[in-house]
Amino acid sequence: MSSLRYPIRCLRAFPSSTTKQWPSIASSAQSNRPSPKRAFATTAPQRQDDNAFMDALSSIESGGEEVITTYARPMPVSPSYFTRLPQFNDSFVQIQELSRKYARLPTLHPSQVERVAWKTKEYYRLTIGEHVKARDYAACMALAKRLSQIHPDLMPEEVKAGLRPFQRDVSIFLNRPKPIPIDKFGRSHGVGKRKSSVARAWLVEGTGEVLINGKPMNEAFGRIHDRESALWGLKSTDRLDKYNVWALVAGGGSTGQAEALAMAIAKALVVHEPPLKTPLRRAGCITRDPRAVERKKAGHLKARKSPAWVKR
Repeated sequence: MSSLRYPIRCLRAFPSSTTKQWPSIASSAQSNRPSPKRAFATTAPQRQDDNAFMDALSSIESGGEEVITTYARPMPVSPSYFTRLPQFNDSFVQIQELSRKYARLPTLHPSQVERVAWKTKEYYRLTIGEHVKARDYAACMALAKRLSQIHPDLMPEEVKAGLRPFQRDVSIFLNRPKPIPIDKFGRSHGVGKRKSSVARAWLVEGTGEVLINGKPMNEAFGRIHDRESALWGLKSTDRLDKYNVWALVAGGGSTGQAEALAMAIAKALVVHEPPLKTPLRRAGCITRDPRAVERKKAGHLKARKSPAWVKR
């Protein structure tokens, strides 16, 4: 009985000085004759109508008879309640039923489907608080992605509701980069980083003059390789003599500062000429280089180097 699964009505037996026989619910509903003592359990396989059961309870209360509920207990709605992963199992079973039910609906090509930000395995574990196995989660996500390819005009609401637990609340694919404006002086601003160096560059149309921390290029970088690295974005697009550069660089060494400055100049150049973004990306000027010096480890001379092994 669905009404007894969670909101169980407590039926208490009141002690009596006289000896009585305890009737069952069915006999109390039919007649008022005493019957042998019985125990009422909600987990019995026999299903009764809720209205009949409530009538039986009202007749028992009006007649003053008593019922013993020694084995009465709530029964969980889902069989996954007794498993190790109740929430995931319920969602997995629902996805499987939806995939079988709507397997014949027309689907779109994966390239035409709207991109969805799915939850990773670690993020899903953190969300529901259950340690889901990688194999089970991969199988569930394969079915979920198959359901997401159904044509949007024909996708039922229950499919959308079934896919919602596996989707992120905020889609990263809807983010749009913030446009960098050109100020009233015609300057564009760009920021670049490399290792522990940070560079800020301002570009304005001019004759190709470059000032770094108030110094010309030959004074700011002594090595020729660093000078070429700093202006690689302008050199690869043939814009060396079309823009003036004024930059501030701090932190790190000469190599890190030069490569950080190349990234800052490339970002500022894209503001003036957006079609140059693809050539600059191919030249490696826009992508942030995450490589850095690996830290020293305990028991090692450096990050990886170990002391010489001595037998005695």
